[in-house]
Amino acid sequence: MANKKAKEFYHRFLDEAGDTTFFGKGKIPIVGSEGVSKAFIIGMVKFKEPLQPLREKIINLQNEVINDPYFKDIPSIQKKVNSKGYYFHATDDIPEVRKIFFEFINSVNLSFEAVVGRKIYEIFYKKHNSREVEFYADLLSHLLKNKLQIGGKLILNISERGKSTKNKNLLLALRKAKDRFNKKNPDKETVTQVVFNIQSQTKEPLLNIADYLCWSVQRVFERGEVRYYNYIREKISLVIDLYDSSKYEGNKHYYKGKNILTSQNKISPP
Repeated sequence: MANKKAKEFYHRFLDEAGDTTFFGKGKIPIVGSEGVSKAFIIGMVKFKEPLQPLREKIINLQNEVINDPYFKDIPSIQKKVNSKGYYFHATDDIPEVRKIFFEFINSVNLSFEAVVGRKIYEIFYKKHNSREVEFYADLLSHLLKNKLQIGGKLILNISERGKSTKNKNLLLALRKAKDRFNKKNPDKETVTQVVFNIQSQTKEPLLNIADYLCWSVQRVFERGEVRYYNYIREKISLVIDLYDSSKYEGNKHYYKGKNILTSQNKISPP
């Protein structure tokens, strides 16, 4: 039993940033307009240390924020406390809280990878049949396709997102991942059993980390802002800018190693 892998080896934690919206009322294109993102991002965290102690540390940090008099009258914090309970969420958190949690993330032994889907109408029509759930499934499949040789039972703890995370759509993503794997490796079989475990940010503290990492990548593509990405860059093993065809030659749309994101990765308005 000495070679048995630790529990965290078989768990991944997934969240997203941005939205999958392409149209407003009357089928009016609204990508890039106020409040609508120019890309959608799905990210996956792999922890390399025991999970339960990490959960406890995050809960302790959450309680420190709640009980800190400095944060007592912050509406975004009190609203969560009075609703489903406080949790770290990069979009809502004030800068002081973000700093606390980013510093904590930097202390954790983990790796993160993300797939960025630029919201391109032609691709949405032809590849995703103008369906937001298929857009989600396509991105997710690219995170899964290289996990099918791990073996054992891979548990994907996924942040709940309406119809996109319904079992039918997640199975579509898995099928796409297997198709891509088989096309690239016709002589190999997939040996990983993938299990989907839909979670909420309030019930699974480890998803708070996935949220922050996704958000740091999103800031680069939406605003050209690299300060958060650079701060935790050593934790980010891979970012795939999936539909940036201008970088396909030489796989330069795969950002890893010395090929890092910069402010030049900001997406221009459509």
